[in-house]
Order: sequence, then C-alpha cells, then structure tokens
Amino acid sequence: MNYLTISTPAKASFIEKRSEFIGYIAPVKTNDQAVDFVNSIKALHRKAKHNVYAYILRQDNISRYSDDGEPQGTAGVPVLDVLQKRGLTDVCVVVTRYFGGILLGGGGLVRAYSHAASLACDEAEIMNMCLCRRLKISTDYGMYGKVSYVLPSFNTITVSSDFGSDVLLEILVLSEKADALKNELTEITNGNAIIEDCGELYEDFSSVLPIAKE
Repeated sequence: MNYLTISTPAKASFIEKRSEFIGYIAPVKTNDQAVDFVNSIKALHRKAKHNVYAYILRQDNISRYSDDGEPQGTAGVPVLDVLQKRGLTDVCVVVTRYFGGILLGGGGLVRAYSHAASLACDEAEIMNMCLCRRLKISTDYGMYGKVSYVLPSFNTITVSSDFGSDVLLEILVLSEKADALKNELTEITNGNAIIEDCGELYEDFSSVLPIAKE
C-alpha cells in the first residue's frame, strides 16, 4: 500500500545531435492537475516542436501519455515506462524537444526521451509515502529515557515534543508496527504511559526508510 512520489517540481536537460531535450517533473494528484501542468509547459515552450508527456495517478489508477507528433511509441511510452520502472505515482513528466535538424530515428528517440525523463526523476526529491498511524504519547520524565530509546527501533518519526509537567510526544509509526510499539511502550513503562491513537494516514518515511537507488 506504500508508494513513491515526489515533493516538488524539478527539471533537467541535455543535447542529442543538436536537439535539446528538457525534462520536467511535477507532483500531481488529479487528472486536472496533470493536464494543467502539461499545458503550462506547452505555454512555456510554444516554439518547441514537441512537448511529450506521461503521468500516473493513484486516483482511479490512471496512466496516460502522448507522443505529441513524434512517431508512435517513440516518446510518450518511453517516458511512461521510466515512471513505471521507478515505481513513481502522482507525478507528471513533460519532455520538451527543440528539433536540431538531425533525425534521431526510432531507437534514438526512445533513448533520448527515456534519458530526459530519467534525468528529471534524478533531480526530484523522492518521497516514500507509507501508511502509518499518528500516536500521542504522554509519560513522566522518569520513563522518558526508556521511551526515547525504544522509538528508533520501530522506525518512528517524531512530529513534535513538549517538555512540560510531563513529556508529550507526537510520533508517526508504520501501521504494521503500531500495535507492537503500543505493547512495548505499555510494558516498559509498566502501563504508566498514556497512548492516544489519532488515526491512519500516509506520510513520507524516506528519512528513516531510505529509498534504494537504481
């Protein structure tokens, strides 16, 4: 149920036989957002010969692409293939091409559009979105040391901490580890820790669960 996406837009470019390829990638949540992003790049590069795109959305499991005038299967499909192989979703990639006068051939186009999409992906900050639970933990100072020692072994993320009359922690823990963590905290504090489960959500866990590089 976890998925990979990106945090902010990014871009990269290169020259192949005098043709310039500019890859853009942006986070999108809906079909309308994807279309708006594609149109914004087209407006930015009105003089470009091609603005090829592909996007994948979690909502309704949508994936779409366009060759935008390039020979069928040489542009949009390779861009989409890059996104699929990297496991990215809720993203849109547009590759703009300024034709340099030298034909690249079908294989050359596939490699060029794939490379532009890959470069854009490389420039983006990838987020590892995991299904998790938000817990609020209240404990006294005498037990805080034990609690703070246990949390890293469960790959938790601390959202906030408040050191008042008691220690109040707000953390995120992977859903599959939530019950085990609650039991562990109850045991090490002899039941004195107050644990409030605030529900389930998706959050970025890339800081504690690094994403494997290709």
